Amino acid sequence: MITIKTDSQIACMRRANQIVKNTLELLREHTRPGVSTWELNRLAHEYILSQNATPSFLHYNGFPASICVSVDCEVVHGIPSKHKILREGQIVSYDCGAVYEGWHGDAARTVAVGLISEECQKLIDVTEQCFFKGVESIVPGETRLGDLGHAIQSYAESFGYGVVRDLVGHGIGRQMHEDPEVPNFGKPGHGMRLSEGMTIAIEPMINMGTERVDWMEDGWTVKTKDRKPSAHYENTVAITSNGIEILSL
Repeated sequence: MITIKTDSQIACMRRANQIVKNTLELLREHTRPGVSTWELNRLAHEYILSQNATPSFLHYNGFPASICVSVDCEVVHGIPSKHKILREGQIVSYDCGAVYEGWHGDAARTVAVGLISEECQKLIDVTEQCFFKGVESIVPGETRLGDLGHAIQSYAESFGYGVVRDLVGHGIGRQMHEDPEVPNFGKPGHGMRLSEGMTIAIEPMINMGTERVDWMEDGWTVKTKDRKPSAHYENTVAITSNGIEILSL
């Protein structure tokens, strides 16, 4: 069921998403060779709590950490670990959620660990641009989910990248995952219309190679089938009477 949000409810979500945005900026500042992904998780956890919020991901369906930390070929849902140490030249994707006064925020960023290759930087940049191509396509009451997905897909594929099919964006509000599903691929003119009051998490997951993925034995981590790098960029978006507002920017 689609839940339509009031202005006051969107205001609560705005605060939750600002906490998420600030957490991601904190993680970017502390991303360096030699730091463990568990230490980054600790920093995020403590910051979210300091803002009178709670981490959305901790214990969500059994997930054991407050953020997802996915390195190189890990697409999403990487589990932080004291033994998982970042190295120069890697790329790392942080996915973060926070609950503030019962409302969720959700966003993700992929960042460089030290100096990275031009190819990896291009992947990061194009993935971010895919998100904005999707947002630019939205006209409240007119744009369909297929239009949004097609805008993301066509831009990513123009660079020869793979657009993950097995994982998609989602509605968000009182629950972290609500209807509708928001694919990063689609056919123009297909799917439900995006209307005023909807809040959705748009999150391109773009692979340097194939769009195909594998699930790891831990039950969470998703890797690219060909083990080439993947990037992730996400924001929570509100469709309002004043246009499109990106709540986590």
